[in-house]
Amino acid sequence: MSRSGTTTSDRAGGGGSSRAGAEARPRRRPTARRRPRRDTPAARRRRLLVRGGVLAAVLGLSAWLLWGSPVLAVATVRVDGAGTLTAAEVVDVAGIDEGTPLLRVDVDAAEARVARLPQVADVEVTRGWPRSVVVTVVERVPVAVVEESGARSLVDADGVLFDTVTGYPPVGVVPLEVADPGPEDPATRAALAALVALPEDVRVDLADARATSAEDVTLTLEDGTTVLWGSAERAGDKADALVALLVQLESGALEPAGTIDVSTPAAVVLR
Repeated sequence: MSRSGTTTSDRAGGGGSSRAGAEARPRRRPTARRRPRRDTPAARRRRLLVRGGVLAAVLGLSAWLLWGSPVLAVATVRVDGAGTLTAAEVVDVAGIDEGTPLLRVDVDAAEARVARLPQVADVEVTRGWPRSVVVTVVERVPVAVVEESGARSLVDADGVLFDTVTGYPPVGVVPLEVADPGPEDPATRAALAALVALPEDVRVDLADARATSAEDVTLTLEDGTTVLWGSAERAGDKADALVALLVQLESGALEPAGTIDVSTPAAVVLR
């Protein structure tokens, strides 16, 4: 026995255990370092070429879909707002062919063609993605009817003659007598200002309207009463005064009059 209290065999045995433990532990393998990829000019060019090719393919496909593909082409042309005009008439004048790619539809040119129709006051042509075109029209509203060279034409509030009639005009459309009907004629504009200012229930009771000048507008009621209107100034006040007087006449509060002068609405004269 040695002084340390262990035998030689004990030391030998202890040493053997240490070696066995060392052999039991797995050895770490050295990690292989990944070499950094070198960003060479050639590699950069290849990447740019690939990206450029992909972008060109996407742009080409998009251009084909928009400009040449039947996928986004006109299948229907819808007309909104048509009354006296038929949808077929508007579509025919618009000149938009089915099958035309939507992006190639010239909406400005189509609007210009439809705007030339006499009955159209305003028009808007829009693309209705993905496969339609919408034509929205605002038709002229007749206010009066005038006679020229044996033909009777409807007139809107702006004085535009836009359609002819052979029978009775629409309800509320007043026969108008002026020397030179049209949007540039002062007498026409003054008479139309009077008609537009009147409520519809009064306008339907008018037999006719006449204007020898812009200062001399005269209305005639169905019962023969003459209304001296005067100029187009203060048309709203004149209309209010006439309506109030007609209510009083109808109720019997006022004696019937052959002439009602509202040319000065603050001092109406009945005679």
